Amino acid sequence: MRILDDFSLSSPRNLTAVSTDDYEFVRGDVRDSDAVERAVEDVDTIIHLAAITGAATSHEIREEVNDVNVEGTKAVVDAAVDAGVERVVLASSCNVYGSAYDRDIVEDDAVAPPNPYAESKVAAEQYCRNADVETVSMRLATNFGWSPGVRFNLVVNTFTFRALVGEPLTVYGDGSNWRPFIHVLDAARAYADALDWEPGTYNVGLDNFRIEEIAELVESTVGESVDITYQHEQDPGPSYHVNFEKAREQGFEPTHTLTEGVKSLASHFTNHD
Repeated sequence: MRILDDFSLSSPRNLTAVSTDDYEFVRGDVRDSDAVERAVEDVDTIIHLAAITGAATSHEIREEVNDVNVEGTKAVVDAAVDAGVERVVLASSCNVYGSAYDRDIVEDDAVAPPNPYAESKVAAEQYCRNADVETVSMRLATNFGWSPGVRFNLVVNTFTFRALVGEPLTVYGDGSNWRPFIHVLDAARAYADALDWEPGTYNVGLDNFRIEEIAELVESTVGESVDITYQHEQDPGPSYHVNFEKAREQGFEPTHTLTEGVKSLASHFTNHD
C-alpha cells in the first residue's frame, strides 16, 4: 500500500496507528502530477480521498476548493490511466443532492449541489465517469465517530463534545431537516469493499436522521443534563433523505449504530485517549 498526502489538513500522527511495514509514504500535493505519478506507480487500485472538505465554509474559498477537489481528481485519474491502474474509488458526498425534500433519494435522481464543495464533487464524479478506467464514486453520508483525526465540524461529534463540557446543543431551524450518517469505521470499510463493487455511483450510509433526533439521542446517551437550543431564524442547511439499497446489493452492511458511535466518542473525550 502506498499513501500520498501533504498533511495540509491532517497530521503525521494520524499514521502512527499503522505499521510502517504496511505502507510506503509519498509526501506531496494531489495537484502535483509528478507526486501523483510516483504514488500510483505499480498499483492496481486507487482510493482517492484527497479533498478540501467543509460544505459551509467552501463558499469563502471557492477557487481553492475547485483547484484541489476537481483539478486534483483530474491529476489522479489521468495518472491512473497512464499507469494502467485497474480502478479508482472516488470519495464523493451525499451533499450533492442539496435540499431535496423527496424521501429515499437514489443515485439516478437529480443533483442540486448547494455549495462549492458539493459542486466540486459533482464535477469530480463526472470526470471519473468519462475516464478510460473503472471508477466507483462513493456518495458518503456524514461521518461520525472517533478517529485519530476526529473532526469537530461534524454534527454528531460536536454535539457529543459540547454535551460533555456542558455547552448547549444549537439546532438551526426547527431540527426537522434530514441528514444521512455513517460511522467512520464503516466508511473506511466501505472504501475497501468498493474495490470489488460494480463500477458506478453509490450512496453509502447507515440511515437518515433528523437533526433534532441527533440532539436528543446525544443527550440521552451521554446522560448529562443538556440544553438543546433552537435558533428558528437560522438557515438549517440542506435536507436530504437518502436510499442506500444499491450499496446493500453489493453486500455492504454498516455495523456501527449511532448510539454506539456517541458512546465511543464520549469515552474517548472523557478519558483523553
